Amino acid sequence: MPTARNRSLTRLLVAFSALLLPGLALASVGANHLDLTTTWVGYTAIIIFVIAYGLVMTEEFTHLRKSKPVVLAAGIIWILIALFYTTHHGDSKAVGEAVRHNILEFAELFLFLLAAMTYINAMEERNVFEALRVWLVRSGYGYRKLFWITGFLAFFISPVADNLTTALLMCAVVMAVGAESRRFVALGCINIVVAANAGGAFSPFGDITTLMVWQKGVIDFQTFFLLFLPSLVNYVVPAYFMYRAVPDETPPPQEEDVHMKRGARRIVLLFLATITTAVCVHNFLHLPPVLGMMTGLAYLKIFGYYLGRTGELATVKAGAVEDTMPFDIFNKIARAEWDTLLFFYGVVLCVGGLGFIGYLGLVSELAYVDLGATAANTLVGILSAIVDNIPVMFAVLTMNPDMSQGQWLLVTLTAGVGGSLLSIGSAAGVALMGQTRGIYTFFEHLRWTKYIALGYFASILTHLIVNFWTFSIPASGG
Repeated sequence: MPTARNRSLTRLLVAFSALLLPGLALASVGANHLDLTTTWVGYTAIIIFVIAYGLVMTEEFTHLRKSKPVVLAAGIIWILIALFYTTHHGDSKAVGEAVRHNILEFAELFLFLLAAMTYINAMEERNVFEALRVWLVRSGYGYRKLFWITGFLAFFISPVADNLTTALLMCAVVMAVGAESRRFVALGCINIVVAANAGGAFSPFGDITTLMVWQKGVIDFQTFFLLFLPSLVNYVVPAYFMYRAVPDETPPPQEEDVHMKRGARRIVLLFLATITTAVCVHNFLHLPPVLGMMTGLAYLKIFGYYLGRTGELATVKAGAVEDTMPFDIFNKIARAEWDTLLFFYGVVLCVGGLGFIGYLGLVSELAYVDLGATAANTLVGILSAIVDNIPVMFAVLTMNPDMSQGQWLLVTLTAGVGGSLLSIGSAAGVALMGQTRGIYTFFEHLRWTKYIALGYFASILTHLIVNFWTFSIPASGG
């Protein structure tokens, strides 16, 4: 599972290919910033960035963790910028302020994700997800009914548990019940990828991109749910066409029994309480959501102490020797996806550096002024099918184009669901290709891309019609 996650954020090279075109050196980056787009610093930064992402994209073959090249690239880019400012501008105070701003943005997202990952790991260790999987396996439903059940569960679980975790859970169900039908497994996985990505688009907790938009303060928490109907359309349209190809059969019955460990249900409730705390401190007290998440992490830490003091023990077998260990919250923190978190640091600093140089302002001018916001935001989603949506969305947030609330909702929708167009377009798709070992493949997914694309454009049209009034409302801020 970690390997699948580590391969899921490796597609950013195309995002800034336009930066290399001639004639892109006319951007102004503000009164306090030098325009470095035509200097050796700008060109060198682009080359370093491209090399770093080339290494990221070959991670599967080189086994070089994706965080290593981008973290190194981020440091070199900012050092070069600072050197140029020191030698040509007299000082580098503006550079230092920009770096601190980027680190602050990363720190808030890092701590937020760390708390969320810790809760997910704790629920996984308490067998919450495994119990759900076994219940579905033993249900006795036919393939067609399971197709819809797993799809809708993925759609409604991903807004809370994130789309990757949800996809992996539902894929385990599909593979367990569809052992006798490769076609059901392939269609079920495509269905799950589309559903999980669509479900994650209408919640701040469903995807890192929606979390970034919420934490930036551009869209209020409750406003995200205006995307529910467009997200539902995005899932249901391709699912309708795929459903007709699902075998109308019933899988053989299976007997398997898994029980949740003590405290599992209370941890789920604590996670919901943590989300509530994060929403309340942000909406009513105007504090960063990360404060609520870290407060909620303390709920889990104290509950873990209670489990330990009341004799909760987990049996661990080491060879022929049995040992016991208490519930330890720090074990759950240690199991967070540290490579992904550090990769995210590299992305934030690299994109921030390119923005400081002046490239993002130029791309913003070309996309959002020349093309128009609706066309640009639609293309963001298509780009997300090739390039990972996290750096694409961070680039949009860094550009901060002057858009209405409706347009910010549109780019949030397209960045979230655009990755469904290709199997490599989202963390969920990449993970499931690894989990199914040749059953759900790139070309199997590509066979249904025309229907997924139909759902993509239908969801955009639905948003333009249903939420038309939001296009006259200014964004909350940022």
